[in-house]
Order: sequence, then structure tokens, then C-alpha cells
Amino acid sequence: MNQNMAAAMELRCWGGDWGLPSVHTESLIVLAYTKFSGAEVAVSPIDWTWKTITVTVPELVCGDTAVQEPTQILNFLRKQRFNADYELTARQGADTMAYIALLEEKLRPALLHTFWVDAENYSNLTRPWFASRSPFPLNFFVPGRLASGALSRILLTTGEAPLHRISEVEGKIYSDAKECLNLLSYRLGTANFFFGNSPTSLDAFAFGFLAPLHKASLPSSPLQSHLRQLDNLTGFCDNILAVYFSSDHFCKIAAQADG
Repeated sequence: MNQNMAAAMELRCWGGDWGLPSVHTESLIVLAYTKFSGAEVAVSPIDWTWKTITVTVPELVCGDTAVQEPTQILNFLRKQRFNADYELTARQGADTMAYIALLEEKLRPALLHTFWVDAENYSNLTRPWFASRSPFPLNFFVPGRLASGALSRILLTTGEAPLHRISEVEGKIYSDAKECLNLLSYRLGTANFFFGNSPTSLDAFAFGFLAPLHKASLPSSPLQSHLRQLDNLTGFCDNILAVYFSSDHFCKIAAQADG
């Protein structure tokens, strides 16, 4: 049963760069969880296809079922018996939910701002990357559409009215994010993973949020500078990349993109 289900699962996501299997936080969360739980998925990057505009990624397709959003996809995988959390205690399960909520509320707005709102980063890194991965003529409006979505999400998460000027909440967004990074660093301590020797869904979420900030060549980012002072968090990302995403995985993903 498991093998049949596994063989039929396809994961659609943004492709990789910067030494990462995907540059996209949500896609990275799911990719990491599939590795941690042993789920076999065929990775299908949407780069250079019309799916850049028609599909919300990540999307897990299994038979007639299509699941979106990392939390929903992880729930679906658990139902197929791919569970990286089965050894967690009830307390650790509650901690997992609390830390994922912290990442969503306190770190995500600053990450979105760093990549999509900061003018220097957007014009030099984010817009050219997503434009170059979108087919003509979508390359003219995919990045702008994603940037608009990022801005809306920041204002929604911070509880600000859509007409509120983003500059008025920037300071709080970044101070919250730095505090979140400090809390994560303190919680991880000297361990490889957040709960002992095996990675769980919290590690997948933390990796998805931290790895792009760690690896992107951002022209301007006080948040990246702050992360780089927290050696255990950058080491956490590097360790997951080395153990679960060694070069042969990149080759497979690249080959599928070319094919």
C-alpha cells in the first residue's frame, strides 16, 4: 500500500538555486519533510512552465487528489504513514505547534519584506530570479504578482489595514523577526535538531524559513546579518543540506527540470 502510494506522489514546487533544492520557503518545508519521513515523491519544478501562473505551490498530487499548503500536505503524508513526528510526546507536539505559529507570525513578515518589498533585494535578486524562471510573456508579471501577494500577507499577518503604509510597520517587523531568531537559536542549543537526534516537522518548517535567508546573495539584509551571527542556526541548515540534500539530489531535480 505504502509503496503504491509513494510511487504515485508528485510534488510541484519552485526549483532550486543558491545551493538549495528550492528557493521557496513553503516548497522547502515540504521537500525537507519528505526526506525526514521517507516519503518518495517525484519532484516537478514549475520553472519555465505555465504552472508558474496556474498552480499555487507547493502542490502534492496523488492520483485524483491535489493538496496545497505545507500544513495540509504534511497532514496528508502522515495519513499515508509518512510521519516524522511519531516519537514526539504530547508536550513536544504542543511545542511544535507553538514554534510553527511563532515562525508564521514573527519571522515570515520580515522574510517576505526582505525578498519582495526591500527595493534593492527585489530589483537585484528576487525579481530577476522569478522572471528568469517564468516563460514569456509571464516573466513580465509573475514577479509583480508574487510581490503584491507578499505585501498583502505582511499586512494581514501584522494586523494592519491594507492601506497602511508598509514603512510604518517595518521597524516592528524586523525587531520581531530578530527576537524570533534568537528564540529559535536558544531552543536549538547545541543539538542537531529541535527534538533530539531525529528531524521532525518543526525542523522542516525551521529549515524552510531559515535556509533561503542563510543562502541567498542579498544586497541588503540586516536580518541575514543577524542570522549569520547565530552559528547554530546556520549550522542546522548546512547539516540538513549535507545529510538530506547532497549533490545527487540536486542532479535529479535538475534533470527532471530539463526533461
